[in-house]
Amino acid sequence: MIDSRQASAALDDINDVVRRVRQSQIYQTSSIIITIWGVLVFEAYIADYTWPRQGYTIWTVTNLLGLAVTIAVGFVSNLRSGARGFPIRSLITFLLIGAFGVFCSVVLGHFGPRQMIVFWALYGMLFYAMAGLWFGYAFIVIAVGTTALTLIGYYYIGPAFLLWMAVVHGGGLVLGGLWMRRI
Repeated sequence: MIDSRQASAALDDINDVVRRVRQSQIYQTSSIIITIWGVLVFEAYIADYTWPRQGYTIWTVTNLLGLAVTIAVGFVSNLRSGARGFPIRSLITFLLIGAFGVFCSVVLGHFGPRQMIVFWALYGMLFYAMAGLWFGYAFIVIAVGTTALTLIGYYYIGPAFLLWMAVVHGGGLVLGGLWMRRI
């Protein structure tokens, strides 16, 4: 027989294992999504640098493609874990975040192209930092690193700013996603 203190310790150990497994599952799914977004964002910055007049089209297609991939990965992840199939709450969350960002940047902000790039990079990293508060420090590390390098680029990088952002934002997401797979 075990006493109440031993039972309590055993339950604490079980809860710790459950927490670690859940965080590992979140990191595994998130790493796929973050890596894919990193590749898409990297390519979008290069395309925007190459064809600057097509910037809005490039970013619209990139964001819609990223949203579709995110929802697809969430759907498959839900099916594998036995949860509901379609992640409707995730879709609604992304749509609300996007709508608020468009409202702030287009209606309220009246940003130039450079400011628009910085706004969206920092806005996205805000949500990574918030996810880190709930799901683990890797999200916070990605957000802080990308934010710092974005601001350095904004203030100190000249005409090559989009190339800087391809490496910092896109490359940072890819590295962060790959790092999350190893945690």
